[in-house]
Amino acid sequence: MHDYFLSAIVLLVVIAVGVKSASIFITPFNIPFYKLYNPAESKLAIKQPTTRDRIADHGYPVEHHHIVTEDGYILGVFRIPYSHKLQNEKEYRPIVLIQHGLMGGSDAWVSVGPNDALPYMLVDSGYDVWLGNGRGNTYSRNHTSRSTDKTDFWCFSWHDIGYYDIAATIDFTLKINGQGQKSIHYVGHSQGTTVFFTLMSLRPEYNEKIKTAHMFAPVAIMTHMKNQLVRLLSFFLGHTNIFSVLLSNMEFLPYNRNILTMISNICGHNRLLRPVCVYIVQKFYNGRRWNKTALSEGIGVLPAGCSTNQILHYLQELQSGHFRQYDHGPKKNQEVYRLKHPPDYPVEKISCKVHLWYSDNDVMTSVEDVLAFAKRLPNKELHHIEDPKWDHDDFALNMKLRTYLNEPVIEIISNFEKSLN
Repeated sequence: MHDYFLSAIVLLVVIAVGVKSASIFITPFNIPFYKLYNPAESKLAIKQPTTRDRIADHGYPVEHHHIVTEDGYILGVFRIPYSHKLQNEKEYRPIVLIQHGLMGGSDAWVSVGPNDALPYMLVDSGYDVWLGNGRGNTYSRNHTSRSTDKTDFWCFSWHDIGYYDIAATIDFTLKINGQGQKSIHYVGHSQGTTVFFTLMSLRPEYNEKIKTAHMFAPVAIMTHMKNQLVRLLSFFLGHTNIFSVLLSNMEFLPYNRNILTMISNICGHNRLLRPVCVYIVQKFYNGRRWNKTALSEGIGVLPAGCSTNQILHYLQELQSGHFRQYDHGPKKNQEVYRLKHPPDYPVEKISCKVHLWYSDNDVMTSVEDVLAFAKRLPNKELHHIEDPKWDHDDFALNMKLRTYLNEPVIEIISNFEKSLN
């Protein structure tokens, strides 16, 4: 969600404020900065609901799987295999993978409840629904050989989430489904779109594994982003300099299970102080347009964690005007890419059908950038949200999410499946 992205920018500016350094390569420091503000975890006798708990509370069957990527990260993903309402576990159920945005996780997709949340609507329409989690967030904090206490665990950007995590998740869903399916439907929001574009352009063989792809608030080209604070900070942190190097390879806002758990237990479902929490959140957010249940549910689960490199990579995109790979600085770029500047993603290789869902009031994804990016895609369809106030977070929280977005998406997916018969 863009509110967390903006919060990240505000915190990063504390270090970056001052003088813009020349673009030079500096050897990354192996300093555990996270320990300066990551208090020791205490053992509290309280439990924070997981995505699995939230889904099960509504009566749906749910599974929690772990996927090991090619580079050793262990991802926690959730599956709603069939609908308890339809009792269709023995029927053919096409796969749909849903991927979260920056600093988000699988919890965000189910927070608006079974009547309006896309995963529930899809499973009740006969689909096998999977909720992905990128490396570094609440459910994906393990590795076969690295510890979250070390900087090498956090040495990744959204590039790696796309190239490795999404690829591994797609392959895993096809294997576990057990119905001989060769391809899936994909839905992503914000960073969930960026990682999709990354994978499909660099590993074009994965296009054959996609039936339809739905990009909510697609983020790739960022030239016309409207938020002035982000634009200002990209001037300082959108290059490789002493500030960006100091901030690289770290966990952003180190995860503290007990703090989030306490918040969840105070503001969670059926908690005494939940009305107070909802009231407070509505004072800071757009309560009239957003689902109240989702707002209060999100208090205890967001932000879900990420690497500072993910934020820095986006700032590089804004500063360069390109949709391209991570900029390590001239010296390391020569080692990694054999180029002075990182290469652009070859998005012209994305051959699968891509549906771009965008709006006029999105401060993170401008109409101009969406249209410019769409021109480079060989097989796309544009969907303009007619609500003039629809913004970046409306794609996850709007009261009319079902009407404006979910029902049309499900109709497109279902029509595709019907065309196969």
